[in-house]
Amino acid sequence: MTGPTIALVGIMLESNAFAPVTTEADFRGNLYMEGAELVEDARRAISHVPKELCGFVQAMDDTGPWTPLPLLITSSGPWGPADQAFVNQCLNRITAMLAEAGPVDGVYVANHGAMTATGSTDPDGDMLMALRAQVGAEVPIVVTLDLHANISKAMAEAAHMIVGYRTNPHVDMLARGEEAAFAIRRMIAGQRPECVVVKLPLVPPSVTLLTADGPYGDLIDYGQRRQAESSGAILNVSVFGGFAFSDAPKTGISVVVTARSNRNDAERLAREIADKAWDMRARFKKTLTSIDDAVAEAEQVVADRTAPALIFSDAGDNPGGGGEGRTTWLLDALVKAGIDGVLYGSFFDPALAEEAAALGVGAEFDARFNRDVETATSKPLTLPARVIAVLNQPISGRRGIYAGRQIDLSPAVALALGDGGITAIVISARHQTADPMFFEAFGLDIAAARVVCVKSRGHFRAGFDEWFPPAQVREVDTAGLTAPVLDRFDWKGLARPVYPLDPDTVWSPDD
Repeated sequence: MTGPTIALVGIMLESNAFAPVTTEADFRGNLYMEGAELVEDARRAISHVPKELCGFVQAMDDTGPWTPLPLLITSSGPWGPADQAFVNQCLNRITAMLAEAGPVDGVYVANHGAMTATGSTDPDGDMLMALRAQVGAEVPIVVTLDLHANISKAMAEAAHMIVGYRTNPHVDMLARGEEAAFAIRRMIAGQRPECVVVKLPLVPPSVTLLTADGPYGDLIDYGQRRQAESSGAILNVSVFGGFAFSDAPKTGISVVVTARSNRNDAERLAREIADKAWDMRARFKKTLTSIDDAVAEAEQVVADRTAPALIFSDAGDNPGGGGEGRTTWLLDALVKAGIDGVLYGSFFDPALAEEAAALGVGAEFDARFNRDVETATSKPLTLPARVIAVLNQPISGRRGIYAGRQIDLSPAVALALGDGGITAIVISARHQTADPMFFEAFGLDIAAARVVCVKSRGHFRAGFDEWFPPAQVREVDTAGLTAPVLDRFDWKGLARPVYPLDPDTVWSPDD
């Protein structure tokens, strides 16, 4: 194969400092690929690898000859800091493979950007600096990151361009991978862009980082408009909302601007957008729905069949942000209130799922949630249950963040709890319920439910919007490792002062 040789690599993790350590088994159980398999999978219609990697590979295929050098891609679902030994193992493997392959013309990195490790607060930066040291100063390195990435100085210095998602819920990963491919092509042709980052002492709760509207959406739109007005001087504007629960010095909103050639252009625009973000900082606050109010609203929509159905986000227990996926506070309240017509998904409880699957459809038993694991927020709960469906094969997502992705939840079960008014999904792999297939794979009719409850913070919006427009969404204030009320946590790593935890925080674009 002819054309430029492009190395492909990624270590993806969103680290929640309050969750247990993410082990090598967590990574390998979710995704670990080396070599040709990586590219083969990226070219499939239904893939395992991140969609931005698919977009990059397919765009490179479509725009001319090239020689992919697939190194390593691994990811874990959001969880605690990565085990440093595994991170080191991956970095050693990556640099050894690069050294063995010889010179490359470019490097594409598909990371999340909010990873921490047991021995480093910035393994993303460590990785990019290691790549830069390996390939030299002139070889283009282009990085795509989740918009919840926490950007460090090392990350910005090591990369020629950092491309962030623009949508939350995330539905533009394919396009961002394509953008990275086009950038690599231009750089190989001689372009040398300048990348600038401006950080703010602003750590917003994730429920304020939706992009359809609100302060964050306004910032994204403003950045895109100013890029369009630059007449090509600006190649990319990425406004990263950050991930508060990483609890690291790099945590917080970052504005990253890449100029075609003039660093001053990037610096001016980055400071302009950061100044705008700081001026609207008070908007990054939000009042959630209490459990009591959620139950009261559920009672109303059950009593009045003409009222629109509701979807509740179990916001404090979002596996997509490092939540355990097994808190029972909201479920217990709905059961005690006798609410009917409820779909609840999805509880991560492998022991319960395995027991129910073995009993089989129609079996009645006492479902003991969290019988093997109890934490400060995930408490045991026992309810009479009947098995109504069993799933023993992977599902393929059809909407939003999981569209075109294969997910293995098995064994997984649908349980009718109590008198059958509440149907709960129990899964053996920890995932947020952001796609209708988490219910539809069991033959359940989402349109028939009066209340749908999901362990997801925001991505469910793109998966369930055909039934639940924004007016029918309630973000419920539940306990857990992703509770959006930030002053409930014992922060140790954040650079203080930081807004809104420290309301009197002072900042200016010249800081």
